[in-house]
Amino acid sequence: MTAAKPRGWRGIMQAFATPSAGTLCLLGFGSGLPFLLIGYTVSIWLREYGLTLGAIGLFSYVSFFYVFKFLWAPLLDRWKAPILGFLGRRRGWLALSQIVLIAALVGMASTGPAQLDLFVGMAMLAGFSGATQDTMIDAYRIEIAPQEAQAALAATYTLGYRFGLILSGAGALYIAAYSSWHVAYLLMAASLLAPLLTTLAMREPDAIRVRERVSFQASFVEPFRDFFRRHGAIVAIALLLFVGLFKLPDQMLGVINGPFYIDTGYTKDQIATVSKVYGVWIGIAGAFLGGVSVAGLGLKRSLYIAALGVALSNLLYLLMAQHPGQTWAFIAAISGDNSTLGFAGVVLVAFLSSLTSMEFTATQYALLSSLANLPGKLIGGFSGFLVERWTYSGFYIFSALSVLPTLLLLAWLSRRMSLDRSAGADDEAAKASQN
Repeated sequence: MTAAKPRGWRGIMQAFATPSAGTLCLLGFGSGLPFLLIGYTVSIWLREYGLTLGAIGLFSYVSFFYVFKFLWAPLLDRWKAPILGFLGRRRGWLALSQIVLIAALVGMASTGPAQLDLFVGMAMLAGFSGATQDTMIDAYRIEIAPQEAQAALAATYTLGYRFGLILSGAGALYIAAYSSWHVAYLLMAASLLAPLLTTLAMREPDAIRVRERVSFQASFVEPFRDFFRRHGAIVAIALLLFVGLFKLPDQMLGVINGPFYIDTGYTKDQIATVSKVYGVWIGIAGAFLGGVSVAGLGLKRSLYIAALGVALSNLLYLLMAQHPGQTWAFIAAISGDNSTLGFAGVVLVAFLSSLTSMEFTATQYALLSSLANLPGKLIGGFSGFLVERWTYSGFYIFSALSVLPTLLLLAWLSRRMSLDRSAGADDEAAKASQN
């Protein structure tokens, strides 16, 4: 019989008293930095260069590597990285992906939209290496700390992630406004030296030191078989659907928010200050509230709060559409949107971590986190065309309504499994019942 996990303030304090918080903060910074540079930030660069909304929406598909990272995650679980394999399986792949990411951002800075084919190629390389980096960081986070600490550790990771967003969002926009886009992307590449040095200095998780993959089938088949075995086929399918739909209201916005700000009369300075400085700090506050909520209220209640918050916050963008150029409307929309996204991000990380087996950490978490982005990314790629057809207001209303299937699935799952218990606890309970 497993001991009950502490709740309330005692559980919150224990959860946040987690080792490796500084390491995860710096790794989170490296994870957050490239995400906007191939999405939101680059969309503003492309819009200023003269690309259409439809073309910008299609460009967002370069971030699909984040969606399909589970396809090569088994290889990362099975083999050590070339050249840097002596660092260990996690640290070797992480360092290699960071080095390639730095080179890709330098390539984007050197080419620019004027050489669109090369620019897209460099953005794709940045997306691939950034997704690989995320896969390794997620695996490291799960393996370095116990399950009950995952929400708090995710909050410290999110703090670094948001710092990365500040620099690649507001920082890049400020630099582009007062210097050039080329200088901005070169400085972003240089900033990744900090997480690279962190990777070289941190220790390899003990679980990875002793684990070996014995066959190709063990790497590619067993992680998925294990997931369905532990949860049962019907519940496993429902879980995958729920994960895929959870972030849909946010993810379907794709890269359309950047052009929306420009088209509603805001300057790059305003966008940087409100969205990428003020908004990121609001997101950090939301992330820590998410960690507190999971530790104090449990996953089930936190999932309901997060799902509703993400959807309803999209309606705040209607204020900006109805009051173009008004700073108060911008602040109101960003306050609601970023706080709920920060909250939901930590809750989702804790939930996905609870579904992951320690035997197949990288592969299973990569699959789940990829599914969390897939449906929204698919719709997001066509977001420009939908806005041209429905207007911005119609599109934001549609995005808010997309939460309904998520809530129905959550209600169904909550009746069939304990959402506040980890997969590891379920396994231990099952073994205890057989003794």
